[in-house]
Amino acid sequence: MTFMDDARVLLPELVALRRDLHAHPETGLELPRTQHAVLQALSGLDLEITTGTRTTSVTAVLRGGRPGPAVLLRGDMDALPVVEETGLAFASTNGAMHACGHDLHTAALVGAARLLHAHREELPGDVIFMFQPGEEGNKGASVMIDEGVLDAAGARPIAAYAGHVAPGEPGRVFTRPGPILAGSNRLHITVHGRGGHASSPQWALDPVPALTEIATALHTMTTRRFDPTDPIVLTVTQLRAGDAINAIPSQASLGATVRTLSARSLEILREETKRLAEGIAAAHGCTATVDLEVLYPVTMNDPQEARATLDQLAELFGPDRVSQAPAAAMGSEDFSFVLAEVPGCYFYLLTSPADIDPATAEANHSPRAQFDDAYIADLADALADLAYTRLERASQESDGGDPQ
Repeated sequence: MTFMDDARVLLPELVALRRDLHAHPETGLELPRTQHAVLQALSGLDLEITTGTRTTSVTAVLRGGRPGPAVLLRGDMDALPVVEETGLAFASTNGAMHACGHDLHTAALVGAARLLHAHREELPGDVIFMFQPGEEGNKGASVMIDEGVLDAAGARPIAAYAGHVAPGEPGRVFTRPGPILAGSNRLHITVHGRGGHASSPQWALDPVPALTEIATALHTMTTRRFDPTDPIVLTVTQLRAGDAINAIPSQASLGATVRTLSARSLEILREETKRLAEGIAAAHGCTATVDLEVLYPVTMNDPQEARATLDQLAELFGPDRVSQAPAAAMGSEDFSFVLAEVPGCYFYLLTSPADIDPATAEANHSPRAQFDDAYIADLADALADLAYTRLERASQESDGGDPQ
């Protein structure tokens, strides 16, 4: 089954929804206007809808006309605290911006709901539509999981899918089996010394030289303690010491973001940062405390689902538009929480506008990032097609396994 013709018919409405959301972005876990817009866009459809209590999420379940399992589709809804500089006619003016394309994702998921709803009698199972706030650093997916989104259809979904727009050659689609995005971790190290007068460092235990050595050593460590085929990225972004220029502080601290692609790398990171920080601090007569906080797990595509997604989207859009990514990117994504519970696939759709050179297009999160909303139809079609095809495959496998 193809949904593309119907998706193109829906496109003007979906573009209007996207531009309304773009002009009125909301950040974090509380998106009341966005939630209302989604509920309005879904009104009239035969869906079982629930809203979150800890966040303004929307969960909608479409019951198929034929018995079968469930599949989940995710669209994130939140914007970023970025002042928009695109000059678009529908640009935001409230100090926030859909600089990561979540407005397109939301509109596309509404489109997928409408497309599948039109064929619900043929649908061999159920579809959960997960409209998620708080993707940008607020763990909105984790909150929705705690509130039961994975059990909304009565049983855990057999697969989950999400698409994300990005700058680049318009219409290109890519994903890969295994890790597609890194896990995100936050590292804090504090060196404890003994304060004193800056003119008499011999009477103090200065934590600052120890901390600066630790910062340099951390960057070296990433090239000497990790397999280059399983890399990490560690970037020290914060250094803090005293306020008085003539006083040696009693402690100094740093903060770093660390991206990992495997549980093994995370284990090595935990061991080596502690050994390094404590050893360097001790060499200076100081002590160190190390805190490594895991924010997001690795976004891990199920190998079978990723290969099936590549095949399905190549059939849908043509093989010239679809390719396998050669490596994971080091950004992070909280759809990882869903994929840690349910096999599935996260994929990218490139959507630079025709008048922008893809090679120099502004990246996601830039105040000048732009996305061509003509591709909302493609994203809606892809999500609907993946859900329908996965349920059909489950139905055929079930029929084939019946001894009668």
